Amino acid sequence: MAEKSPYRKPWHERHFNLLLLLPAVLIISFLTIYPLVNVVRLSFYEYNYLRGIPRFVGLGNYFRLFGDRFFLDGLRNTFLFSLSATLAEVLLGLGLAILFHRKFRGRRLLLPLVIFPMMLSTMVVCSIWRSMYHFDYGILNHFLDSLLPVMNWLRGLFGAAPLESLRVKWLFDPDLALWSVVLVDIWQWTPMAFLILLAGLQSIPRELYEAARVDGAAGVSLFRYVTLPLLRNHLFLALLLRSIDTFKIFDKVYALTGGGPGSATETISFYIYREGFKYFNMGRASAAAVVMFLAVAGVSALYIRQAIGRGRA
Repeated sequence: MAEKSPYRKPWHERHFNLLLLLPAVLIISFLTIYPLVNVVRLSFYEYNYLRGIPRFVGLGNYFRLFGDRFFLDGLRNTFLFSLSATLAEVLLGLGLAILFHRKFRGRRLLLPLVIFPMMLSTMVVCSIWRSMYHFDYGILNHFLDSLLPVMNWLRGLFGAAPLESLRVKWLFDPDLALWSVVLVDIWQWTPMAFLILLAGLQSIPRELYEAARVDGAAGVSLFRYVTLPLLRNHLFLALLLRSIDTFKIFDKVYALTGGGPGSATETISFYIYREGFKYFNMGRASAAAVVMFLAVAGVSALYIRQAIGRGRA
């Protein structure tokens, strides 16, 4: 039986790998864990920076939140924005990925143009689209006005009165403002879903397609039984990343509509900004941030569970 060595390594040598991780753990704790714990703590207090005296109110801030019309509008708009933008971006990204997965003339020239919007700053994107949405000088309304003679001619065939204008108040109509912001997000971030799904398509071995064709699969059946199952994890990744990003939408709302008209484009992030940094109600803003965190964590956990479950299957 071998004798145990009397020599024992020093502590710092035995736990050297943990010491290497220590700086990263400290940075993450300072930048992530501490702020999160502090926000949860503040959500139980009525705290105004101008007064500087916190008052414990328990769940009072949460009860006030769900009685606040602006927060409820923000919650509804956030879910609507996230769901519509995420689905549109992933579906359009999938279509573009299938198109660019095949070789065609001009592919190398068009590929940089497709991903170009993603490389622009959000403020630049919003400035471009705000000028395009302009009621009097925007290119979208100019295009609609160019269709006015054709529309009036068609209406004349049915005996309807002619229209004076086809211009649309893109950012000032309560029924259109949110969808106008959604359109901007789709234009900017569809390339991200496109790149994820294109990478997934390119990782599928060609031998699988050849074997499926030998068995008689083609067209839609080839996509359904070969491409889609192997692309499922990439689809879940694209849905997860875009859901998280769209759920915390703030910059486009701030730059394009300021939450208006009324509360038509109010989101949870914008509500937190206004309550915390305009009205200095840090307790209520913290409670809204906790609700937002739980919602994002729940959606993320659902996606991850589905992806892991399907990966094991």
